[in-house]
Amino acid sequence: MGILQNLLFTICIALRCVTSAVGVIHVTGYVGREVNVSCSYDEGYESYEKYLCKNDCGDSDVLVTTSESRKNKYRINDDKTARIFTTTISDLHSEDAGKYWCGVTRTGKDIYTEVELKLAQDSCCDTVTKIESYEGFSESIVCPYESRYQNNPKYICRGNRPSTCLQQALITSDNKQNGRFRLDDDKLLGTFTVNISSLTKNDSGSYLCGVKRNSELDVFSAVELKVKEWCCVKSTKVTGTAGHPLTLQCPYPSQNQNNRKFLCKGDHRNSCRDMAMIESRLTLRDDIYSNSFSVTITKIQADDAGTYWCGSDSQWRVGNHVKIQLSVVSPQHTSTVPSTMEIPGKTTTHNKTTTQNRPNKDAGQYVVYAVPAVLLLLICALVVTVYQCKHQKVKDGKAVMNRNAENEEGLEEVTAGAENNIYGNEEVVRYKQQSACNNYDDAGEDEPDYENFTTSEEVYCNENFHRR
Repeated sequence: MGILQNLLFTICIALRCVTSAVGVIHVTGYVGREVNVSCSYDEGYESYEKYLCKNDCGDSDVLVTTSESRKNKYRINDDKTARIFTTTISDLHSEDAGKYWCGVTRTGKDIYTEVELKLAQDSCCDTVTKIESYEGFSESIVCPYESRYQNNPKYICRGNRPSTCLQQALITSDNKQNGRFRLDDDKLLGTFTVNISSLTKNDSGSYLCGVKRNSELDVFSAVELKVKEWCCVKSTKVTGTAGHPLTLQCPYPSQNQNNRKFLCKGDHRNSCRDMAMIESRLTLRDDIYSNSFSVTITKIQADDAGTYWCGSDSQWRVGNHVKIQLSVVSPQHTSTVPSTMEIPGKTTTHNKTTTQNRPNKDAGQYVVYAVPAVLLLLICALVVTVYQCKHQKVKDGKAVMNRNAENEEGLEEVTAGAENNIYGNEEVVRYKQQSACNNYDDAGEDEPDYENFTTSEEVYCNENFHRR
């Protein structure tokens, strides 16, 4: 029996397998993050060396000691007042999971406390609740929990990293109101609700609802919030003329027939002004049979331009409104002014109606295309005239040549007889003069024809000859 006891004592000394009366300390950490292992000790051991070891806790298994407070990714701190020393393990990996020992060095047997370290992935969760809302609205995120956590602290944070959620909490159950966030815990239903007011698009994203636990990882549920732009039944653009009346048409859902209808002005519905309350130029008429109302503005002004909202729901629920973008233009005046267009050989004056603030391009286009047409007509007329003249010349030339042949002897007798008889045959002489002169006028064009003319034909075109 004594031999067996001695053997067991030797084994225990070799393995340092003395366990603290507090039992096993369970610690859970997240991969990639850090974890704190805290161990208490009894009074009187404040000045003793403390350490953290692993496996069999031999000399090579000691990870860090208070004599050397930082080693590799381990660091240790001894709070002698609270009699708790804490070891921090950073940059956790899966192989860091397992059994550890908190040790207090003393003469003889060291004091040990067993630690069980578990690791989990720093993400959440397999199930995600999706919520959609709109800009300017309020939205409630409902977070369920088990009844055994009724008295545990609750909180909510952005993102999906459980390891830092509590440190970055937007609001906790210890402080129920924080800006736009409010937390209410219903312990009977086993849910806590976080209300977010005045939503913006920046509020879109992932959220974690957390329940704090002391010895284990906190419990989380995941929510995905999507904040969409608030929209209306339809959006339309309208243009009005300054000084003229304008009517705006505003449809609404049938369930809003008995609601108050209104028209407000402003770039955003949250800050628009009810025009019916401040503007006497507006007349609103409701037509319940067509589920629409109209707003008439008696005289549009330049400063009436802007964004308007037709409303039939004071709560501004989506789909109950119409957005109108109104533009105002100046009226266009017309006047009649004379305009003159010159054409070669002809000047035409007519009345032209012009519109102010807009150049008249029609007149320029008319001149560009009308003048070439008139010139073309003149050229055609000139060509026809020339052709007819030339054709007549050919016929006249032939007639003259025939008559010259017939009267050649008679003419010679008249010329040799006496000067007074030169004009005896007045009809023949005039005819030959006209033919000869016409031929000389166009001599440049028909020179070959005139080479055969006789001297007698030239005589009748020369006034000096008659004077002699």
